[in-house]
Amino acid sequence: MNETISIGVFDVIIFLGVIQGIFLSFMLLKKARHENQSKLLQGLLLLFLSLTILEELLNNTGYIVQVLPLSDFSEPMNFTFGPLFYLYCKEVINHDKSPKKWLHLLPAVFWLLYMTFYFIQPDALKYNSYLETKHPEWEYMNVDRIYPDDPLGLRNFVNEMTLIHFIVYIILSLSLIIRKIRVLKQSIVFPKNEVLRMLRNTMLHFLIIVLIFTGTKFYFGMDSDIGSYFIATYIAFMFFITSYQVMQRSSYFDTPHLFPELSFAKYQRSSLNEADKERILSKLRIILEEESYFKNNLVSLSGLAKSIHENKHHVSQVINEKYEKNFFELIAWYRVREASQILIGDKERKLTIEEIADRVGYNSKSSFNSAFKRYTGHTPSEFRQLNKDS
Repeated sequence: MNETISIGVFDVIIFLGVIQGIFLSFMLLKKARHENQSKLLQGLLLLFLSLTILEELLNNTGYIVQVLPLSDFSEPMNFTFGPLFYLYCKEVINHDKSPKKWLHLLPAVFWLLYMTFYFIQPDALKYNSYLETKHPEWEYMNVDRIYPDDPLGLRNFVNEMTLIHFIVYIILSLSLIIRKIRVLKQSIVFPKNEVLRMLRNTMLHFLIIVLIFTGTKFYFGMDSDIGSYFIATYIAFMFFITSYQVMQRSSYFDTPHLFPELSFAKYQRSSLNEADKERILSKLRIILEEESYFKNNLVSLSGLAKSIHENKHHVSQVINEKYEKNFFELIAWYRVREASQILIGDKERKLTIEEIADRVGYNSKSSFNSAFKRYTGHTPSEFRQLNKDS
C-alpha cells in the first residue's frame, strides 16, 4: 500500500473546522438534555457534518490508509442532513413534538445497514476504493472477496440519490419557512423575525453547497471527488462563523471571569447531607419564586447566600446538584421565565423590550436578548409576535 501523506493549507482549515464543529455539537447536545429538541436536532446536524468533512480530510491527506476500516464511514450520514434541517425548521417554527418525525431518518438507517456489505470487506478493497477517487494512477491491490460489497448496485448512484434526497428536503424546509413568513406578513427576502432570517440564511448556505456539488460533478464527472473537498472547506468556514456568532451572543462576557473554574471533585469533601441540601433548596425556592430575588440587577452568589443565611459554597453546591445549573444560569432561567409571562400577558403588550428587561433584572437589552433566546429559541420580540399570532 502507498501510505504517502500530503497536507495542504485547506486541509489545515478543514481540520480546524472539524474541531470547531465537534465542539459546537457537544455543547448543543449537552444543552439538549434540559431544553427543547431543537438543540438535539441542531447538535446532531453539526456532528454529522463534522464527521463527514473529517472523512474527506482523511481521504484527501492520505491518512485514511492508516485507518482503512473507517473508509466511507460517513456515507450513511449523507441522508441525515436534509431531514435534520427539515425537522429543525418544524421544531422552531411549529414546535413539532411528534415521535413519528424520526421516521425521516429511515433512509439513513437503511443505508447504514446496506453499507455493512462494504464494511465487512477486506482492507485491500477499501484501499482500491480510495485510489479510485483520489489516486487512480497508483497501483491497485488484488482483492479476494467472498461477499459482494454492493449487491444491488445502489452505491453506483449514491451521488445522485444524495442530491435528490437533499433537494427534496430543502424544498420541504423552504415551504415551511415561506408559509410562516406569510402568516407573519413579512418580507420573504428580508423577514424581520430573527429565527426566520436564521433559517433563510442557513437555507442559502445549503443551496450554495448544492451548487458546488452539482457544478463540480458536471464539470469533473460524477466519479470525481473534488467537489467534496470544496464542500468540506466551505462547511469548515460555516463552523468558524457559527463559533464567532456564539461568542458574540454568549452571556459569559456579561459576568466577571478570568480563567475557567475547575469544577471536578468540587464538592468531594462537602459536609452537606441530604437533609441540609433540602433545607437550603427550600430557602432558595422561597427567595427566588416568592420573593423574586432574581429581579435585583445586582444579584450575586454571595448576596443570595447572605440573604438566606447560608454558606456561599453550600448554596453553590445545592444549585449545581439540584437545579443542574450554575448560579448565573439559574438566575437567567428565572428571569426568562418571568419575562415570558410578561410578554404573554395582554396587559403588558405595550411595554418595550428594554422595560421588560429592566423589570426582570437585566441592565442591558443585549444581555436580555441573548439569555432569552438561549432558553426559548426566540428573541423577546419574536416570542411576543409568535404568541400574538397564535
